[in-house]
Amino acid sequence: MRNLQFLEATVIDGVALIELNRPEVLNAINRPMVSELVEVMTSYDRDPEIGAMVLTGKGRAFAAGADINEMAGDSPIDLELLDQFSEWDRLLALKKPVIGAVNGFALGGGFELALACDLLFTTDSAQFGFPEVNLGVMPGAGGTQQLTKIMGKRKALEWLLTGEKMSAQEALHFGIVNRLIAPELLLEETMKFAKTVAKQPPIAVRLIKEAVDKAVDYPLDEGMKFERKNFYLLFSSEDQKEGMNAFMEKRSPQFRGK
Repeated sequence: MRNLQFLEATVIDGVALIELNRPEVLNAINRPMVSELVEVMTSYDRDPEIGAMVLTGKGRAFAAGADINEMAGDSPIDLELLDQFSEWDRLLALKKPVIGAVNGFALGGGFELALACDLLFTTDSAQFGFPEVNLGVMPGAGGTQQLTKIMGKRKALEWLLTGEKMSAQEALHFGIVNRLIAPELLLEETMKFAKTVAKQPPIAVRLIKEAVDKAVDYPLDEGMKFERKNFYLLFSSEDQKEGMNAFMEKRSPQFRGK
């Protein structure tokens, strides 16, 4: 992995911790940061020693939005040729669980990045929102789609059309975040959860995530068929044999991801 300019990345007990590292601008997301993020997370996604990833921001914010200076002068043709959101799409294709630890602001592109995580842990003081409308634009990396799928059309439009900030308590109420954690314990508790996930049988974790992602878009009948095929597939894994044998033998299983 090349030297990182906008991120810090470490591995702890099978969990990859990735930290956005532009605290002087509240981790505003520029294009080189997204490229680094995709490269790092894709690499960890392929690493058999990694069972889960945690994404957070250094300093006082998770990410306070996209870098406006970078895009202010762009034309539609510039954006079409650049095709920058194709990189964001790769974050949604990751096979391993990604847990976001949101401290401070997660606004605009920062909120989209948080929504790209599979689970979100946050503090009472965190704030979320899509202020793009106040700049004459709109979310472009999935914000309108992700928020609507979670909250429904009417509530999503309320936030998207006003650009108002959403409190952590409201985000919890609407099912956007999983847990509210004291600020001093946020990273510790998120890493603890990620380590628990990382110890689970990797193929089962992968196929569970895949099935849940399909459930968001598939009709129930199609989703049930997809789930069933993944269930059957797991019976070809060594981990299934080990897990069931360990249960019958009353011992702890030793999963190998095979």
